[in-house]
Amino acid sequence: MYKNYQFYIAGRARNKENILNICSIFEELNISYYCFLKNEASHKKAGLNLNDADLAGTFESFGLGDPRVRMLFESDLEGERHSDNFLLVLPAGKSAHIEAGIAYGLGKKCYAIGEYDVTDSLYLIFDRIFKDEYELKLFLTNNSN
Repeated sequence: MYKNYQFYIAGRARNKENILNICSIFEELNISYYCFLKNEASHKKAGLNLNDADLAGTFESFGLGDPRVRMLFESDLEGERHSDNFLLVLPAGKSAHIEAGIAYGLGKKCYAIGEYDVTDSLYLIFDRIFKDEYELKLFLTNNSN
């Protein structure tokens, strides 16, 4: 049985500090969320340490056929399936943008936070793009039950 979350938080591992700051807002407001950077059990099972300074580099050194990659993929996808909303923390890489497309295809409300490089019509999948943490926190405070 899987836990249900109010939000799925996606982003680039190299944007770790920013993503963890966003996670702290959810914790402060007691809003449940799934974030790949907080999924310690799955990372441990894959032989990865979330505190590794080069976590992204270590992960990227694995081949796509590596069972650890498959295990983390399945764990993250389940977290996304069992979340009501999606939040993309920008800047984000290809994988996080694919996750945004998955969330949109699953009919979830999609949000983003941060600056985007260029206008892209596909960013219209987002119900709202927050400029900063203050805007996000205000939105969450006013819209969480």
